[in-house]
Amino acid sequence: MNKEELKFNEKKYIMQTYGRFNLVIDKGKGVYVYDKDGKEYLDFIGGIACVSVGHSNIKVCKAIAEQAKILIHVSNLYYTEPQVVLAEKLVKLSGLKKCFFCNSGAEANEAAIKLAKKITKKTHFIVCEHAFHGRTHGSLAATWKQKYKEPFMPLVEGFVFVEYNNIKAIEDAITDKTAAVMIEPIQGEAGVIVPDEDYLKNVSEICKKKGVLLIFDEVQSGNGKTGKFFAYEHSEIKPDIVTLAKGLANGVPIGVCISNYEFEKGDHASTFGGNNLACAAANATIDYVLENKLMENAVKIGEYMTKELKKLPHIKEVRGKGLMIGAEIDEICDNKNNNSNSYNNNINLNNNNHKDDNNNENKNNEKVEKINAKKICEKCMEKGLLINNATENTLRFLPPLITKKRHVDAAVKILNDVLVNL
Repeated sequence: MNKEELKFNEKKYIMQTYGRFNLVIDKGKGVYVYDKDGKEYLDFIGGIACVSVGHSNIKVCKAIAEQAKILIHVSNLYYTEPQVVLAEKLVKLSGLKKCFFCNSGAEANEAAIKLAKKITKKTHFIVCEHAFHGRTHGSLAATWKQKYKEPFMPLVEGFVFVEYNNIKAIEDAITDKTAAVMIEPIQGEAGVIVPDEDYLKNVSEICKKKGVLLIFDEVQSGNGKTGKFFAYEHSEIKPDIVTLAKGLANGVPIGVCISNYEFEKGDHASTFGGNNLACAAANATIDYVLENKLMENAVKIGEYMTKELKKLPHIKEVRGKGLMIGAEIDEICDNKNNNSNSYNNNINLNNNNHKDDNNNENKNNEKVEKINAKKICEKCMEKGLLINNATENTLRFLPPLITKKRHVDAAVKILNDVLVNL
C-alpha cells in the first residue's frame, strides 16, 4: 500500500479522533524512525514517552519473541510467571506493596480512583488545573481541559480543581468528603510544568495531616524519564498510590496501579491486564534500563539538552527533569523577508526590516501570521526531527533514555535552523 492509499484508507476506515502529521512511519531503530521512502527521522517524542529504550531494542524484541513462542495470553483466573516477576520488580522500585495490572494510563488512573474510594469510603478528589489523567469517563473527570470534556457531560462528580504548585489551595480544598489528592509530579500535557522543589513533599505532609490519600500519576513522568524511576523520588517521599504506563514496556500496551492498599476479589478486573507478552516486554525494559544505567544517562543528557536549548532564538524558557523537557517559545510572527541563519541570533520577528517608508502600504497589506508550536513541529519534521507541541507555545521533548549527545546536537541544529528561518 503506497502512502496516498494508506492515508485514504485511514480516513475511510478509522474514526478521525487524531490530528495526524503528514508522515507515514514504516519502521524504527534506536532513536530513529523511517518513513516508507526510507527517510530517517530523529524521534524525540518517543511515542509520547512510550519508547524508553529505543525502537526495536534487541533485548525487548527477544523477550517478546521468546514469550510469544511459549504463551501470549491466558486469563487472570490462572497464575503466570511474567506477571509475578514484574509485580515484584515494581513493588521494590516503588517502595509500595501491591500491583493491579491493566493496559493504559487512563485505566491505571481509573483503578486508582476506585481504590481510593473503596479504602476511604469517600467520594471527592482534589486534582489540579491543567492536569491530564486520561480520557475514559472517570479519568476525564479528573482532567482539566474543557474541550475534551464538554461533549461527554455530565461526567463523574466530586473532582475539585485547584491551582498547581499552590500548597494552600490544596489545604483549603480538603474536606471531610475528600478521598485523595491526585497529582502529576510534573505536568506533561500542560507544558512540562515542574513544581517548586518542596511542593510534593508539602503536599504529602498535608495529606498525612488531614488523613487523605495521595495519588501520583506517573504515567508520563515515570519509568526513569526524569532520572529516577519515579519522579516522586526526587522529593524523597512515597505516595499511597502511584500509576504507571507509557514507557513501562517500551511501547507494548501496559498500565499498572501500585499501592499500599489493595482491592478484594471481584472489586476490579482487566481481561488483558498483566498479559504475558506485555509483562515480558516490561521485564526486559526495566532490566535494560537498570543494567545500562539509563536513568543516569537521562540526567546527564537532559542537562546537556536543556543547556543547548536555552541558546536558541525564540526559546523563552526550558523546563523539565531528565529527558522530560518542555521549551516555551516567545511570540513569533511569520516574516518571509527574514533570511538570518545565525545560530544564536535572537531576532525580533515582529519588527519589519524594510526602511523605505514608501513601502508602508505594501506592509499593511501583508498578512502577518503567528507561528505556534505545532507549526514549528511540522517544520522540524520536514527536516528530520520529530517533536510535539504540549501546548500552543510549548515544544515537548521525550526522547528515549538511550539518547546520546550527538543525537541532541543533531536535534538542536534542526530546531535552530527552523527557528532562525521562520
